[in-house]
Amino acid sequence: MDLTLNNGITMPALGLGVFQSPPDETAAAVEEALRVGYRLIDTAAAYQNEREVGEGIRRSGVSRDDIFIETKVWVSDYGYDETIHAFDKATGKLGVETLDLFILHQPAPSRWDRVVQAYKGLEALLADGRVRAIGVSNFMPAHLERLLDETDVVPAVNQVELHPYFAQAGVQEADAAHGIATQAWSPIGGITFYPGPWGERRSVMGDPTIEELAGAHGKTPAQIMLRWHLQEGRSAIPKSVKASRIAENFDVFDFELSADELARLDALDTGVRSGPDPDLPRDEMFDRVVPEA
Repeated sequence: MDLTLNNGITMPALGLGVFQSPPDETAAAVEEALRVGYRLIDTAAAYQNEREVGEGIRRSGVSRDDIFIETKVWVSDYGYDETIHAFDKATGKLGVETLDLFILHQPAPSRWDRVVQAYKGLEALLADGRVRAIGVSNFMPAHLERLLDETDVVPAVNQVELHPYFAQAGVQEADAAHGIATQAWSPIGGITFYPGPWGERRSVMGDPTIEELAGAHGKTPAQIMLRWHLQEGRSAIPKSVKASRIAENFDVFDFELSADELARLDALDTGVRSGPDPDLPRDEMFDRVVPEA
């Protein structure tokens, strides 16, 4: 299942994420995912495992032309020239000449001028053919509007925290209004124990509604959530380094949720995020330097 992005290129809707994948386990996870059938791999400079992603791609034997590689510029590399250099660092570690999708990792509203210059760096890389699509991550609607006012190319993708307990309807609406594909990180509530409004922390995986739907379809809770994303037109990038879970997460193309079942999942939204708030200033992010090699 593919999504057609706003510049006409296609991106697999379901991919493997490697956030928090230990570098010494990442290559094997990527190799296994490609063996199973994944063709989208999402990484980031800040994850410090781009080199291992590249190793897994090479070990897989799958043609580079058949793999959609997505990575992110970290905020300490924001700025026009810095972002061009971030591309060189990323492709050097991945062992590739081009990227399929290159995105800004955070909005960093306290240093907006650097955000804009970084995005203009992405636009230059796109114009030069070194990347096939550009985008953003963790951008809220106000960030998007501000960026669109100061740049030329509409982002192809906005990657945000998104799962049944935090569906970000406003972000999805803003993305759709501009033809931006929404991509879900933590698509199955992968931060695991979610600090929702119940007075305790609990896992999305154990939600009674999701468990009921899983039983009805003979699937796991994770598969139900991933199918929910795909049927509602989103990209999802579940993370795992376990071969069995990697295969399970990809086995979501042989069943369909009804409109009522999708609505029941939509109704689980609490409006409470579990990851960092993109609107809050976090200047300490700029202290994290991405190694050259």
